Amino acid sequence: MDLGFSKDQILIRKSAREFFEKECPKEKVRELKKDKKGYDAGMWKKMVNLGFVGLVIPEEYHGTEGDFIELMIVMEEIGRNIVPSPFFTTVCQCAPAIQEYGTDAQKRKILPTIAGKGAIWSYAVNEERADYRPSDIQLCAAAQGDRFVVNGTKLFVPYANAAKQLLVVGRTDRGSSEEGITLFMVDAKSDGIEIEEIPTAAKDMKCAVRFKDVSVSRDNVLGEVNNGWQIVDYVLQYGAVLKAAEMSGGLQAALALAVQYAKERHQFGKPIGSFQSLQHRMADMLTIVDGLKYLVYEASWHMSEGQPDRMLNSMVKVKANQAYHRVCFDAVCIFGAIGWTEEMDISLYLLRAKANENDGGTTDIHEERVAVELENYEPEYLAML
Repeated sequence: MDLGFSKDQILIRKSAREFFEKECPKEKVRELKKDKKGYDAGMWKKMVNLGFVGLVIPEEYHGTEGDFIELMIVMEEIGRNIVPSPFFTTVCQCAPAIQEYGTDAQKRKILPTIAGKGAIWSYAVNEERADYRPSDIQLCAAAQGDRFVVNGTKLFVPYANAAKQLLVVGRTDRGSSEEGITLFMVDAKSDGIEIEEIPTAAKDMKCAVRFKDVSVSRDNVLGEVNNGWQIVDYVLQYGAVLKAAEMSGGLQAALALAVQYAKERHQFGKPIGSFQSLQHRMADMLTIVDGLKYLVYEASWHMSEGQPDRMLNSMVKVKANQAYHRVCFDAVCIFGAIGWTEEMDISLYLLRAKANENDGGTTDIHEERVAVELENYEPEYLAML
């Protein structure tokens, strides 16, 4: 396993970092929290033109055919600057699912609009429990001839307000098992769809989407009818690693802010970073930050090699959920009382830490998946005996 980066990957990181630092300073982040769209359409268009949106989409569909590592790098830089955009739901959830499970006709029709034109897609999976369990999917899609009629509500759907299309997880057979789950590609402007923003502390544009007798053609089914849970699982693994990469970038930035403040802030005639208690705290923070970073790199390497590790993918999201909040909380404590106010950049990271916990799977659901994998897990050192 090689965790080093190639010259091209280093160049992608440099390009992404410079772009986001220029296009999305923290004042822009604060402005977008008040914006009705929740993202900067001009910046999104530039991301399309730079090839970020089509990074892992094949060239035949107007993408640049990069690999998973390159997408992970961009996500890490997005997290470093806490860039508000529909990038994760479009590029890291919907596009990979369509690329992996779509028919040739679906891919020819859809992927070029994402890679070349920046069409925004939104992944609608969560309902009342906001978990990734088959029993939680109750949105009903009833077959009627060559169409399905969809009724129900999806919650915390990212950027549904701006989406051209929704990738909707529904139930086409009664019950609560994995069987009977089907994914639909639905025009967000279809009759019977109502979209409402859900107020969140991070203002990260999560929406409630209500479906009332929404008609969807069978041609818009992704994968097989009643056999869509494998797609949900694929998106969960793919998205968990990339969301963890975004969170890792945010962690790195939060630590850098805390260290810089500890050097500049003086008390009792000396920098507060010279106090042993804060030194120990920052040393612990660094250990956590680097631990997550290299766990993300390892999981991403497996994904790029076409050998995804289910347990590792879930481990990395559990680690990210725990680490992001811990490091940001400690960083705010280093800033003192003013760190809790949005006047300081560190508070933006603390809010995003909480917002990102559910994206790509909660801690509980991923811990359950790790436990399942552990039943058949044998450490390498035992296999050698």
